[in-house]
Amino acid sequence: MTSSIPAVDSRQSTGPALQAVLLDMDGTLVDTEGFWWEVEVAVFAELGHQLLEEYREVVVGGPMTRSASFLIKATGARIALAELTVLLNTRFAEMIGGGVPLMPGARRLLAELAAHSVPTALVSASHRQIIDRVLHTLGPEHFALTVAGDELTRTKPHPDPYLLAAARLGADPARCAVVEDTLTGVTAAEAAGCRVVAVPSVAPIPPAAGRTVVGSLEEVDLSFLQRLIPGPNYGV
Repeated sequence: MTSSIPAVDSRQSTGPALQAVLLDMDGTLVDTEGFWWEVEVAVFAELGHQLLEEYREVVVGGPMTRSASFLIKATGARIALAELTVLLNTRFAEMIGGGVPLMPGARRLLAELAAHSVPTALVSASHRQIIDRVLHTLGPEHFALTVAGDELTRTKPHPDPYLLAAARLGADPARCAVVEDTLTGVTAAEAAGCRVVAVPSVAPIPPAAGRTVVGSLEEVDLSFLQRLIPGPNYGV
């Protein structure tokens, strides 16, 4: 995959082997994948259509436009893509208005990264209005920057979101550790040249070269992430 976002020249990279940690949001840090599915099922029920459980693995982790387009095509629902996108985002925002549950190990990991001043970014395919709501639960102070799916021409599975996050942090993508819960997100991070920790949520993610698969964030800490990238980790 190609991108218009320039990557940091690794020949100019100095400092610790691990330069930044880039984290997905839904299903990785917060337990919201089930909420998204509930909203999609409810909205399509109102449109007179029943979503099959098999659709869930198709739409998880993807950009809203891709997921919504698939569901319209699969069901034959008479609704415009733009209208459905707004409807789904609005319903989801209403559902999470009181806060969202964190995934096991998420709060500890964020606190550890902050305590060691590790540059950290939240990189999500969700829209800005959703990210800003979830940040009330996660704590915006844990992130140097956030990247939303509706702020880029191309989002996951393209590498653009991770290339942009690395560039804004002044980090070499090859020295960035990414934590993702879906194959869509993993594909984006690997295409950007990052080292990936996969924590599968809805659908399994197979092991692969340069990819580490774990069962929970409770298995992930700073030392774990540092070991993914060979070299000295002084100052981290």
